[in-house]
Amino acid sequence: MQYKALALDLDGTTLVGEDLPPANREALRKAADAGYEIIIATARWIQVAHRIADEVGIDSLAIACSGAQVHDRKEGRDIFDQRLPGGFVQELFNLCNAQRCIATVTTSERVWLKLDGEPDADLMGPEMQWVPQLQHSDDDLPRIAAIQGTAVCRQIKEELKPRYAGQVNIFDSIGPTGRLVLTITNKAASKGAALQAACDHLQIAPAQVVAFGDAENDLAMFAIAGASVAMGQAEEEIKAAADYVSAANFEDGVAKAIDRLLANGTV
Repeated sequence: MQYKALALDLDGTTLVGEDLPPANREALRKAADAGYEIIIATARWIQVAHRIADEVGIDSLAIACSGAQVHDRKEGRDIFDQRLPGGFVQELFNLCNAQRCIATVTTSERVWLKLDGEPDADLMGPEMQWVPQLQHSDDDLPRIAAIQGTAVCRQIKEELKPRYAGQVNIFDSIGPTGRLVLTITNKAASKGAALQAACDHLQIAPAQVVAFGDAENDLAMFAIAGASVAMGQAEEEIKAAADYVSAANFEDGVAKAIDRLLANGTV
């Protein structure tokens, strides 16, 4: 199989914390120069994917919001866009507003951050805005919500997850700080569905993609990609699902796997 694209998770995979290690940046640049399409596939919002793409010096498709969005930057449009259902959003916001938590909610252009106390604006991206309470709007439903807080996450799993199991995905993921985050998207959204949409747009087969990841939401990409690479620090379930286990993300695992691919044509 001749691989034509790489699909790379960011947090816990390509990034270490918020930083792109020089070795990973150089490896991605080499892969792009060798003709590979580089598809960033992040649980975070599209602006983060664009900033990493700019740092590498690439301009290709990006999967954002844990597979709820696929954006073609060259054409300036979404080719895949899935939103949370309005009734669920209202109940979710009521739970989050009633107790202490950190909630990050991504809509079309804004990322709303709800937490106790206004944060330093210099620590947030220009697309982010702090709010003391989350406000529901059917005119711009979220693509994704990421929630931190032991009590509220338990309540979401116990009260909302059983009733909305057919409409939303609710799963654990790892944030950039390494902490557990409850990630919530539309049921039709996944990194696998988004990767399929990206491949259709690029007119390549998913089997021609090598997927890189470290967490549960990356498994859907692993399932349809031609090859998959797990980071060395990932949970055993993730490593067992991968074709190849590289070094940990903080040990340049992405760069080492890309160097192996460029040298051998496979991982």
